[in-house]
Parts: sequence; C-alpha cells; structure tokens
Amino acid sequence: MVSKVVFGRGCFNQLGDILSPKRLNSKAPFIYIVDDVFKGNSWLTSRIPLSYDDKIYYISADQEPKTSQVDELVEEIILAYKERPSGIIGIGGGTIMDLAKAISIMLTNDGESKDYQGWDLVKHAAIYHVGVPTISGTGAEVSRTTVLTGPEKKLGINSDYTPFDQVVLDPELTKDVPKDQWFYTGMDCFIHCIESLNGTFLNAFSKTYGEKAYELCEELFLDNNLSDEEAQDKLMMASWHGGMSIAYSQVGVAHAMSYGLGYLLGTKHGIGNCIVFDQLEEFYPEGVALFKKMKAKHDINLPQGLCANLSDSELDIMIDVALSLEPLWENALGKHWRKTITRDKLKELYLRM
Repeated sequence: MVSKVVFGRGCFNQLGDILSPKRLNSKAPFIYIVDDVFKGNSWLTSRIPLSYDDKIYYISADQEPKTSQVDELVEEIILAYKERPSGIIGIGGGTIMDLAKAISIMLTNDGESKDYQGWDLVKHAAIYHVGVPTISGTGAEVSRTTVLTGPEKKLGINSDYTPFDQVVLDPELTKDVPKDQWFYTGMDCFIHCIESLNGTFLNAFSKTYGEKAYELCEELFLDNNLSDEEAQDKLMMASWHGGMSIAYSQVGVAHAMSYGLGYLLGTKHGIGNCIVFDQLEEFYPEGVALFKKMKAKHDINLPQGLCANLSDSELDIMIDVALSLEPLWENALGKHWRKTITRDKLKELYLRM
C-alpha cells in the first residue's frame, strides 16, 4: 500500500515540506520526472522545490513508457551524480508515474528493466519515490505495478517495492486536462471497477473500493451535475479507489486485449481500453451498456477500423501479448478460461476494433 498520502486543493504547495526530511545529503539530489506538457507553465513548475543538485527531466507522454526509456534515464542519472538520488518524484499522468516508479526500482536493482517485467521479480527495495498525479483515472498513483512496453511484451513490474512511498493528491492540478483525455482516462477507472467487480478474484476488501469508485464514476459521467471543482475532487478519489480495488484483485478482458493494441500499434492505454471495452458486451453486458451511454452523453467518437488492415502475423502478435496475461484471463473467466478464449475468438474480437 502507499504508506503516506495528502489530499486537498493546493496541497502541491506542501511538496517542499514533505521532501526536505527525506534528503540524504546535499549531494544526493531529488530527481523530478515531469510531463513535458508543463514545460514553461510557471503556475506548476515555479512550485517545484529545487535546491542543491536537484533536476527536472521533462518527458513526453505521447508514447507509453518503454523498458529502453527507463534504462536510458537510469543510466543518465547514475552517470550524472556521484551519489544515489534522495528520491524520484513523478508529476504527470499514468505514463510519468509509471516511469518514476520504474526508475526508482532500477536504481537499486541490477540488469535491465525488461528482466523485471512480471510478478514479484524485484529483489531490492526501490529508492524513495513520490507520485503527483495531474490527471485522474489510471490508478497508477496507488498501484503495485509500473506498466512498460518491452522488446517482447507489454507487462508491468508488479512487486511490493513498486508502490509510491508518498502520494500528493491535489485535484487543482487536473484543471487543464482536455475533454477527450478526461473521458478516456476516467473510463480507465470505470473499466477497472467493472473488471474487478465482475472478476473471480474479488474479495470484500477489493469490492468495497470497487463499488465506491463505480458509484463516483456514475455520478461524474452520467448525472454530471457537479461543479468543476467537485468533479475534479471526486474523479481523483474515484481513480484512487479504482486503483485500490485492482491492487487486491486483478483487471480483466479489456486490459488484456488493450495491452495487445498498445504493444503492436502503440495505442495509448486510456483510449485503447475504450476501443476494446466497446466490443465486450458478451463479457460485461451491463458495464458496456453503461459505457455506451456515457460515450453518447459526452459526444465521444472512438476511432474505428484500427485492426481492419492488419496482416495475420500482426494479429498473431497482439493475440500472443493478450494471451500471455494469464492472471487477467483467470480473474475474468475463472481457471478454465482457455476453453473459451481461443486464438480464433481473440482474432474475431480484434477485427471488430
């Protein structure tokens, strides 16, 4: 679990107070991994507390995080400083938070990040790392994974060392998120709820978080009668609860298949989940019906025909990635999932997307 969290509008201003006791010495910097959409935005960047050799790396979130990108950044940090950093702070969306988590792990573990894709492969505790989400929905601020696209697969580094040591939840930071991005990332949270609540791994701990997040998503995306500030506050909490629900159960069909899209086509996670989920009536009939209602209410048009012109070998790559995510299928359909989820079945589904 994330051991410390602060919540509230404007609490980003407390970052300096939170970090200063964690500074190891004047030669051990804090490294900030910041979404480059904030470059030149003094409203946010002027409040990043820099001293000594602290450094900001502005990183584009146009592409999902890659293992090669993590390894390059880790090497750059190791070469630039004599001492191990005091901490890594990620300020951005799911991509940036996953990068910050992965970097903090790889600074204390040998080899390449691709060697740790999977479950519980990390040997040594990560360095101190802090998450500051600037968009709500992914649950990356609370999860025990950091999802990376590697040379062979798209898969997370799932471990007890992955979660942040500290999260700063300031809903004000989400005020400039574009509408379509708000919807796709919010739907990531909604889909977490559906996959968790309909899964075989569900327990009471996970269920209470999932139900709360589901209720908040309905209020946000269907009732829609909240002020902007209330909506920002509630979506941030929906993301947290949805992420907590997944941490104690597992995601399902939509995530398994959207990892295939992400790996082959580079489709971003939020929109990829929406494209997949739109076609999953047979697995989640009520959830998909509700999703279609939300989509119509907010005039969202999803891209069509993504897989229409793919070759068989390209479809096979996506199917391989999807099938490799065994815990997701087991959660969705139970121990005997292989009886229903054949390669032909997945091909038929992908061709609809």
